[in-house]
Amino acid sequence: MTQLRCNKSASYTDLNTIYAQCSGPGGLHLAEFMADKMGMEAGKRLLDVGCNRGYQTCFLAREYGVQAMGIDPWADRMEGDPMVDHLRRNAEAWGVSHLVLGQKIGVPDTHFAAGSFDFVYSTTALEMIRMLEGEEGYLACLKELWRVLKPGGVMGIGEPMHRDIPVPPDLMPHVSQSDFPWKDCFRDIHQTVDAIRQAGFEIIEADYAPEAHKWWMEYAEHDPFCKLDPEGDPKTLTVDDGRWVSFGYVIARRP
Repeated sequence: MTQLRCNKSASYTDLNTIYAQCSGPGGLHLAEFMADKMGMEAGKRLLDVGCNRGYQTCFLAREYGVQAMGIDPWADRMEGDPMVDHLRRNAEAWGVSHLVLGQKIGVPDTHFAAGSFDFVYSTTALEMIRMLEGEEGYLACLKELWRVLKPGGVMGIGEPMHRDIPVPPDLMPHVSQSDFPWKDCFRDIHQTVDAIRQAGFEIIEADYAPEAHKWWMEYAEHDPFCKLDPEGDPKTLTVDDGRWVSFGYVIARRP
């Protein structure tokens, strides 16, 4: 596996702002890592699924020149307005309004025409479907992403995942709490690959991200909700110390 250098994202250094605008670990380094693995190209059409506030969407539009559609059905936990409203405001601030659109919709009910996109990108989003809708709901989302991709189109999924080991006993109380317990949301890389194959994709590459632990610790330090609740996710990550919690990615193609 080739480790990619994050040259495009290196100039974006305000991690407090980045983690306030992005969901989960990795921020813009994750967006660049995924985009390079996917072979993103200027002028191509990108669907960003679960775009959150759209910081990664805007980064991909500015740095890779893609025409991006960001979708997210959720409202912002801090301010209560739709995530896609933040996306539109961020697109203006980044100077990419001509490349970025947003819709308050989710998968599997996108209503896009079949074969609408060259790339589908989703990070730190679909793992929650597993807890809410189970494996059947997760598979339905993947099949919808297959449908809206053009033949030959590429999907990149980046998700919080766990390593292929049982939950350490001392970690179990920490990954069993909250509205979205990590033990119920996370899967290992093999389970995720199996689901993506079942949806009809060909796997190009799949692995745990080399900088997963670093990204998680950045998240623990800079995410605003982590700052408000140091006994929550930051404590979980400290107790885990890289044993069980990781971050995986799958790059796949629609045949």
